[in-house]
Amino acid sequence: MIKKKIFIACDTNNSNVLSKIIKQSKNDKFKINFKIGLEFFFSKKGRIFISKIKKEEIFLDLKLNDIPNTCIAAINSLKDLKNISYLTVHINGGIDMLKAIKKASKKINKKIKILGVTVLTSFSDSSIKKIGYTKSIKEIVIRQAKLSKMAGLDGIVCSGHEAKFVKKICPNMEIVTPGIRLMGDNKGDQKRVMTPKKAFQNGATSIVIGRSVTQGNIKNNIQKLIKSLN
Repeated sequence: MIKKKIFIACDTNNSNVLSKIIKQSKNDKFKINFKIGLEFFFSKKGRIFISKIKKEEIFLDLKLNDIPNTCIAAINSLKDLKNISYLTVHINGGIDMLKAIKKASKKINKKIKILGVTVLTSFSDSSIKKIGYTKSIKEIVIRQAKLSKMAGLDGIVCSGHEAKFVKKICPNMEIVTPGIRLMGDNKGDQKRVMTPKKAFQNGATSIVIGRSVTQGNIKNNIQKLIKSLN
């Protein structure tokens, strides 16, 4: 059985802010992990800071999406970061790219898990049609989940709205759900959001929550998050 996890989205380019998030997220009820994205990774001291993080599970959210050879080169450039547990790739990069990334990742770090990103939670059915898609988000995610399974990826990133049917397609894969908000919080730029408890009920094995925790009093927000799961 896959253990349920919580990842805090550390959306900052400031190492002091990231240190504060990590420190104030510690509690004695639930192990908190951390998602680090492009904003911090591309910052001046980001990569060096990440390499020095110890005893924390790091989810590196780079969403790789390019031709296979370029992605292989990108994976190889990460070989010095031995503390990375998860890495994201865009499923729409295709089966060849996904297989290449999976194979290359195992050569640099056998512990790293590759997560395939489906339709971003900032999209709705109407907005995704504006960029040329003719299928609904549900139909697209179903195809992407099947492709990820074929490629041998370790998990899927999808909203809580798709988690239930993705679980049926990929019962042995991790399902990571972003777009998580505590009850009553503003959606912000997200369209397909869900509460932590509902996301887990729908089949998520991990949730990613950012602003609901990192804006304001982090310690208090962590307690609200944990309480919301009961």
